[in-house]
Amino acid sequence: MYTTHIKDKHITLYPSSEKDAPLIVLHVFEENEPIYEAIKEKTSQPFSLLVIAHLDWDADMSPWIAPPLFKGDHGCSGKADLYLETLLNEIMPWALSHLENKPTYKALAGYSLAGLFSIYALYHTDIFSRIASASGSFWFPNFLEYVKDHELKVEPDYIYFSLGDKEARTRHALLKTVEEHTASLVSYYKEKGIKTDFEMNPGNHIQDAMNRMAKAIASLLEETLS
Repeated sequence: MYTTHIKDKHITLYPSSEKDAPLIVLHVFEENEPIYEAIKEKTSQPFSLLVIAHLDWDADMSPWIAPPLFKGDHGCSGKADLYLETLLNEIMPWALSHLENKPTYKALAGYSLAGLFSIYALYHTDIFSRIASASGSFWFPNFLEYVKDHELKVEPDYIYFSLGDKEARTRHALLKTVEEHTASLVSYYKEKGIKTDFEMNPGNHIQDAMNRMAKAIASLLEETLS
């Protein structure tokens, strides 16, 4: 295991020594959960895991400015493009320099806003060939329109989406759209010929979050693209 700090982000790399191991890049809200072990419990496939924490979550993971959702919330400041430059030009080179073997592929994964960011990144870089978005924040204003109005930098080999079956059960006008928008994205990518899976999990947005994320990453690793 290797650790470092880059622009106040806490970076942890769990490297695999196996030749055929892909690199999974995971953004997390908090780093105190044993996500690496949770993934290994769900798959026997080899992988290296790059975990990035201590993010300015509502800035780094949001593509543009969005208003507060609730009283006391400070909203999103839309600095994903700036953060993506750090990820591609500083964090990824550091991680790759510590791997014994070149990854067979690179995947990007995240929960909530980080799930949204994982899809957004496809429109700004071509280095990720698999994506996992668990409970992605696809209620985000105008995100669905952005996806359909812009070209992918690369068509990924595989996209995995998941959602909690109670996440859309809210009176909040934006948040209640999450299930409809997620389903729309799944259909959109399938129509483009991209291998896309969607899984509905029991519970609300925060229920069993680590297990859902681990399951999503295991799906990436287990997918054979047959």
